[in-house]
Amino acid sequence: MATGYVFFETDLRDRFVQGLVARALESSTREDVMEGWVVELAAEPSDEVMEAIEADYEALMQEQMQRAEARPDWGSHQVASLNITRADGSPAVVRLPPAVARPLMEHFSAEEAHALVTAIAHSLENPVDGPLCRKDLLKTRPQG
Repeated sequence: MATGYVFFETDLRDRFVQGLVARALESSTREDVMEGWVVELAAEPSDEVMEAIEADYEALMQEQMQRAEARPDWGSHQVASLNITRADGSPAVVRLPPAVARPLMEHFSAEEAHALVTAIAHSLENPVDGPLCRKDLLKTRPQG
């Protein structure tokens, strides 16, 4: 699964890509279907490098938010999305309202938010009717 990062301004996108190039990481950039661009990593880097990339992205998103809040029309352009992979392996975009996205991204890393939203999406794709604590839902451990 490719890790994607959404940008709404070209200079922030370009700064992020320059950081990837400085780390010798390959990426691709495409226009987002709604607005902005998505930068996707070609391969998953080491945990240490991923932490540095996430820190760069979070700093750029803070700058993006400050710019947006300074614009008089910023309320009409609020959007947040996370790219996920469905249970069947197909890609999808989950759009989040600003009231949900802001606290999510303030309290969780991008990787944690991605894992949470992916788990929710998988649960919606494969709903469980009735109580959650059912024997047929518990995975048994091999006996040995």
